[in-house]
Amino acid sequence: MSEVNEMQTRCKQQLPLFCIGFISFAHKIKKMKQLLILLAACLLIGCYSNNRSDKSNVLQGAWTLHQVEYPYDRPDTYYKPERTLLRLYDSDSIMYQCWLTKTESGLIISPDLRCTVTLIDKGRGEYVYIEEDNPRPLTVGDSVIIIQQNGVLYTWCRADDIEREWGSDIRDIIAADTIRNGEGLQQSYVLSAKERSQANIIHVLVYSIIAFFILMLLVARIAHDNRRERHRLQRQLQQIQEIKQERPQVVRKAIESVEEAYFASNDYEVLQRRIATGHRLKDEDWQEIESHIRRVYPGFGSQLRNLYAMSELEYQVCLLIKLRMAPKDIAAVLARDMSTISTVRSRLYKKVFGQKGGAREWDEFILTIGA
Repeated sequence: MSEVNEMQTRCKQQLPLFCIGFISFAHKIKKMKQLLILLAACLLIGCYSNNRSDKSNVLQGAWTLHQVEYPYDRPDTYYKPERTLLRLYDSDSIMYQCWLTKTESGLIISPDLRCTVTLIDKGRGEYVYIEEDNPRPLTVGDSVIIIQQNGVLYTWCRADDIEREWGSDIRDIIAADTIRNGEGLQQSYVLSAKERSQANIIHVLVYSIIAFFILMLLVARIAHDNRRERHRLQRQLQQIQEIKQERPQVVRKAIESVEEAYFASNDYEVLQRRIATGHRLKDEDWQEIESHIRRVYPGFGSQLRNLYAMSELEYQVCLLIKLRMAPKDIAAVLARDMSTISTVRSRLYKKVFGQKGGAREWDEFILTIGA
């Protein structure tokens, strides 16, 4: 049971960082991306809620007795033994108390009691602390609480290191010992640091194995999606080639005639002059270009978009290539460097054909499709 609790605690601490890395990797998966992001967001919200609920509990965690102040009229002095009195609180409602002795090899735990407590907030850091129906004033400071009982002030200091490393184990021991006390069985318990270190190593190995398998599943899914996309592109390219090869001679001549008529038209000359002067095209200009291309090449737009989900820049580059514009004119119209335009064309060729290719090879391909 203690190992399960420890694993849950470490999951709360490490899960948010893991989720962040997991989401950044999952962005590469198209169909799973939204589901993974939603799942990770829910986990992060849950961890954040747990952290906030822990902070709202004043006593939550481990505390060690640091000082006892007696009234002036009492000669008693606080004797600090080799053992330390430790208290652990759960949600300001349950208190576990034991004597703790630290050794080089671990801890020795001597359970004392387990009881319910009630905390009433009076405001300004002052509370009424009720333990076993006995109300006591309680003051909260910076990592310190002071409980007053019969005129004696008990100062307790927060012990986050003990809570983090041994809290769940100590709670389990005290809870089990409280049950056995009714039968007259009471003893001390040893918590070994070596065993804890071995358990931590096991936890790390388990987490690593789980992360490895998740990574392998993601890699396999990405590879599967890439193969499926490659097959789709191959089928699309094959269909384009089949359409071109099966085109009758009469249709070919008709297409060539339409092309010649358009490129000799006044509209094309006006557009070419505007582009040659570096004139930036507006949205209505791009709509007009698409309209001209649809009339001359009815299937160009659909074939192009079915091949690859292009960005606006990539699509505009292809439109201008289809209009037989020179690369320097394309760069001027789109306000990009020549190197950027070349990179876009080369990248498109690699995306579609799955192999390296030059910008000219992509231009040649664009000029063959669409009719």
